[in-house]
Amino acid sequence: MRADALADLPRTAALRHALHRVPEIGLDLPDTQRLVLDALADLGLEVHTGRGLSSVTAVLRGGRPGPAVLLRGDMDALPVAEETGEDFASERPGVMHACGHDLHVAGLVGAARLLAARRDEIAGSVVLMFQPGEEGWHGARLMIDEGVLEAAGTRAVASYGLHVVSSLLPAGVVSGRPGTMMAASDTVRITVHGRGGHASKPHLAQDPVPVAAEIVLALHAMVTRQFDVFDPLVVTVGHVRAGNRDNVIPDDAHIEATVRTFSTATHAVVPDRIARLAEHVAAAHGLSATVDYERGYPVTSNDAHEADRAERVSRALLGDAAWVTADAPVPGAEDFSYVLQEVPGAFVFVGATPHDDDPATAPYNHSPRARFADDALAAGSALLAALALDRLAEG
Repeated sequence: MRADALADLPRTAALRHALHRVPEIGLDLPDTQRLVLDALADLGLEVHTGRGLSSVTAVLRGGRPGPAVLLRGDMDALPVAEETGEDFASERPGVMHACGHDLHVAGLVGAARLLAARRDEIAGSVVLMFQPGEEGWHGARLMIDEGVLEAAGTRAVASYGLHVVSSLLPAGVVSGRPGTMMAASDTVRITVHGRGGHASKPHLAQDPVPVAAEIVLALHAMVTRQFDVFDPLVVTVGHVRAGNRDNVIPDDAHIEATVRTFSTATHAVVPDRIARLAEHVAAAHGLSATVDYERGYPVTSNDAHEADRAERVSRALLGDAAWVTADAPVPGAEDFSYVLQEVPGAFVFVGATPHDDDPATAPYNHSPRARFADDALAAGSALLAALALDRLAEG
């Protein structure tokens, strides 16, 4: 499997470069979709496109009956102006595959070729999920709503996905863990309502600014005093806005924060805790506050048995040194979490640090200078295909 993936690397890398040149954002990715459809055209798959988004779902039927497993690759890019200097850099100003999704797509096509070459050995089906809109657009949930989990005619019994990283891990090294792999990500917006006035006479107004400042500090205290340190919570206030003149007290002050949780239990109670804090701090000063809590992606949680499979298959395929058990979850978020809520599976990271960079200092994903090693494609393709074969062999 690994040798075949390496032999196919020039073709897989060429597809990755083509995708990288024409990045697209969100749920409507017509150029990306066309490249995927063309790449799959000669593999004898059952191919369908999405109704409400430009997804591609392809089903590979094995030579014998059996269950279905799902492999996923996300396709969308980011609103980032590329600064890598690559000869296949983005041709679209302000848009870049800064998170490596071009490798995910090309790698999944590579896995499809590896599996198609072994079709007669397969007892069951493999669903290939090419998904738009991972970067905040809930594309996985939309594809689930359109039936991707049942695309083979029977519900998938396992699901696997991976994410390349442009630093931290050497190229081709795989990292994962059982249980929580990535955080849930939510957004909270708080508006403190006061009464404006002249800055020289604050006693005649109701100044929302110091109340907002107190809420910001109280949020940070809440994290350490209301939540278990072994079930962590991250609240980071990234945006505060109030008024437009130094001598005018505004009517309102606005706070916007990201909230990261690592368990369903903490994820469930945080909205009420934040609302109570903001409303009561404001009330203590005679003001009021409104809280808008927006749910983002849920916790990405690996099934313990499937995480063990990912480790075992990675070691057998790539060597013992190619597996690193993650010490802790990653505080980023991922919408493959929606799939893992429905179907047991595993989500792992694959190192793609360029060989001329140090993983400890190379620019990380989402940077305009993030670069990814092409040879990580062979590891990713082989790993996805091997995971599918290993699970289907169980029946």
